[in-house]
Amino acid sequence: MTHRRNILSALLATLLPLAALAQPAADLSPEQAGRPRAQKLDEAVKLAKDFKFQKEGVFVVGTTTGRLPFAAYATDTKTPVGNAPDIAQLVADSLGRKLELVSTAWADWPLGLQSGKFDVVVSNVTVTEERKEKFDFSTYRNDQIGIYVKSDSKLGAIKEPKDIAGLKVIVSASTNQEQILLRWNKQNVAAGLKPVEIQYYDDDVVQRLAIQSGRADAYVGPNAIAAYEARDGKTKLAGVFSGGWPQNAEIAVTSRKGSGIADAITLALNAQIRNGNYAKALSRWNLNSEAIEASRTNPPGLPKN
Repeated sequence: MTHRRNILSALLATLLPLAALAQPAADLSPEQAGRPRAQKLDEAVKLAKDFKFQKEGVFVVGTTTGRLPFAAYATDTKTPVGNAPDIAQLVADSLGRKLELVSTAWADWPLGLQSGKFDVVVSNVTVTEERKEKFDFSTYRNDQIGIYVKSDSKLGAIKEPKDIAGLKVIVSASTNQEQILLRWNKQNVAAGLKPVEIQYYDDDVVQRLAIQSGRADAYVGPNAIAAYEARDGKTKLAGVFSGGWPQNAEIAVTSRKGSGIADAITLALNAQIRNGNYAKALSRWNLNSEAIEASRTNPPGLPKN
């Protein structure tokens, strides 16, 4: 059974104390003293010798500064901070270059990259077969959907469709995760299991209050965002699955097709995975659950529709 609830007034009136969901302070300083840094890698520099950088001694990276943990503005309102800038910094250091971050709207990054506005893009871009026709990729994170429940929830691990049967689950409308949830529910109903009660909320605060109050059992959404919000200890991860379910999906540094830098970036990322800097870059933003074991150049991407 699918229904929509408009309970903002009721929840805020009865659960106002929960609105102050205190979270550990993230480092939003423009200096980013805690950002992991890397040593120059001669082998990566050699692999990138034929690449035409936009600026001498600089690595120009396009990123979308919209929401943490991916990227947002620091307290100076102009310096991008977040996991994407951290990853970009590790690659820039490996190439022996100064990092220059250029904020770009999500819709504008493909043209910006193709026109040479930046050397690469680090902006939570998923590898797809369609995108591989125009771009090269060096993976750095798994693209995952997370299922989060109240921290003291008695629900066990949610690993497969049958585990959500009969639950009250929050999901955002017109999203990939909604389509996956609907497919899971259809599969469960066909198997004679209880249907999911799907709930939709337009307000993030109300959504989180619904979980805390027991009006909903679980929330299904992009794991990176939910994991970052779970730093407050109010929710916990109950299950995770690929954003391309049933296919695997990966997030990657994106470069122009055939430009000659993808292999250098992949090598740099693998060096940072081995030396621990990569894990530190994920840990700062509570993204450890999306870690990859090794970076790959142009792996199989999500299929074309």
